[in-house]
Amino acid sequence: MKKLILIKILFLVTFLQTNAQDTVRYIGKTLVNADYHHGQLSPVLGVHNIQTFRANREHPSLAEGFGWTYNHAPMLAYWNNTFYLEYLSDEHGESIPPGQTFIQSSKDGYSWKKPEVIFPIYRIPDGTKKEGRENIAKNLDAVMHQRMGFFVSTKNICLVLGFYAISFDAKDDPNDGNGIGRAVRQIMQDGSYGPIYFIRYNPKWSEANTSYPFYTKSKSKAFVEACNELLANKLMTQQWNEEADRKDPTITLQKQYKAFSYYHLSDGRVVGLWKNALTAISTDQGKSWPENATRAPGFVNSNAKIWGQKTADGNYATVYNPSEYRWPLAISTSKNGLDYTNLLLINGEISPMRYGGNYKSYGPQYVRGIVEGNGNPPDGKLWVTYSMNKEDMWVSAIPLPVSEKANSQVDEDFSKLPVGKELSLWNIYSPLWAQVKVEPNNNERVLMLKDKDPYDYAKAERIFPAGTKVTASFAITPKQDNHGQMDIELVDSKGIAGVRLTFDSTGTLSGKAGARYKNFMKYKAGETYHISIKLNTANRFYTLTVNGKDVLTSLAFQPIAEVSRIVFRTGEVRRFPHIDTPADQTYDLPKPGEMVKEASYAIKYLKTGTF
Repeated sequence: MKKLILIKILFLVTFLQTNAQDTVRYIGKTLVNADYHHGQLSPVLGVHNIQTFRANREHPSLAEGFGWTYNHAPMLAYWNNTFYLEYLSDEHGESIPPGQTFIQSSKDGYSWKKPEVIFPIYRIPDGTKKEGRENIAKNLDAVMHQRMGFFVSTKNICLVLGFYAISFDAKDDPNDGNGIGRAVRQIMQDGSYGPIYFIRYNPKWSEANTSYPFYTKSKSKAFVEACNELLANKLMTQQWNEEADRKDPTITLQKQYKAFSYYHLSDGRVVGLWKNALTAISTDQGKSWPENATRAPGFVNSNAKIWGQKTADGNYATVYNPSEYRWPLAISTSKNGLDYTNLLLINGEISPMRYGGNYKSYGPQYVRGIVEGNGNPPDGKLWVTYSMNKEDMWVSAIPLPVSEKANSQVDEDFSKLPVGKELSLWNIYSPLWAQVKVEPNNNERVLMLKDKDPYDYAKAERIFPAGTKVTASFAITPKQDNHGQMDIELVDSKGIAGVRLTFDSTGTLSGKAGARYKNFMKYKAGETYHISIKLNTANRFYTLTVNGKDVLTSLAFQPIAEVSRIVFRTGEVRRFPHIDTPADQTYDLPKPGEMVKEASYAIKYLKTGTF
């Protein structure tokens, strides 16, 4: 009897242990402080955040040609040696007609072509009704809502997809299963696009009452085969869940979990992830799922998307907003795809929302990477895309393996570094109108920060080993002395600055001293300044040397226990929005589509050390 009881206990323990391991979970100790845009998270070494599209209502030719200011839900693929980024767009606010979908492409992920319309405005037939609503369509256009963008077939046919939905007003739901259908077209080898077809209709819609033919009417056998392959792929079609007919047999799990992403474990099982950190595991390639998904233990995630994938180094990553807000954008990594152990920063910036609109949320959000089978960039990095404020498009290139540690002090002269590799250990935030690049300058290569954006800035950070007695030396050339701003900060692992120097718009170089600034010298446009900072965090004193002369001895403006990176930024620290900011912005900022006079700063070298 005792032996039987012991066997039962051992079986129960084994069962509990096995099932305890059979879910995605966060077992790290780091949590976000949402009072800061960066959440006080340590950044991943070498992340490059690149803006691909900047909305502009006043000057549409500088944007996508339409001037639409609600842009959201980007998707990413890498095919035919090209990055493709698809996003949906509405004129002013979420799900307010008209809507259409755009696509961008890039050979390197840094320089992106102007967006093209991939799925144009679609007129809903007059008289159309929607179940559960009394509205009747009259001169009404569709909006778009899709959780899936691309599919590359086993025969290397690349499909791009979008969903035409019906939304009668600002509060109507475009993904309620009552839309029109899912459209598809082929991306051709030469970069052109094939005709538009429907690949799946919602109830009451067919080829007889829609504007595009059914995909089987295509004369391309390869295209039809690719569509059939997609329809048979349960993991791919699971992404269609929200927009599809609620009883669509192509969808395995028909509960309205949102924004499905997935990856394979080493044993072949499939991990599924949804909004709110819901998760489940399929043992048969998505042909069946547990009856209910569960919230991943330890994960903090609200109603923004969470992305998961197996990375090129054989590890796993989840990228998401680990707070009740849509900031910051962070990454957590795992060696087995189930136990996630850390939480690090990808993008801790929130550029100002220039245009108000329906359901526009602040922050870098709705992140998606490259779905399994949709390409592998040759640099081996983890690439993700997301929208900023549901307004602008961004991508991030994340080096692998993911690490927040620098192995050695910095000793970098940009002219002496391998061409194209100069910024491999730098973290950059590079908007289209405030770019961070290595460029030629007076017959040498320099790190150039340029800024003509009235509401954003360029930012470059370099991580180095944490220390309490640190030195940082660099050469910087401001190209102007009557406009622009360059802040230079020494910060700790949580992004808290202790020292800040400022080249201001009046030709003055100053240091922050508590609530005030010490103006210690004038600077001139075009002159190079060799600057050295020496800081002791224990007593908070730092000394500043410019061109070999001691010019300032002062106290750090706030205490920090250590210093682990230096920041170059062409603008002031941003603290709006914050956790008490109203969720909805109904106003536009002044002159949001106008450039300001460009300011630029050239950095020749950077050296760090200890004393």
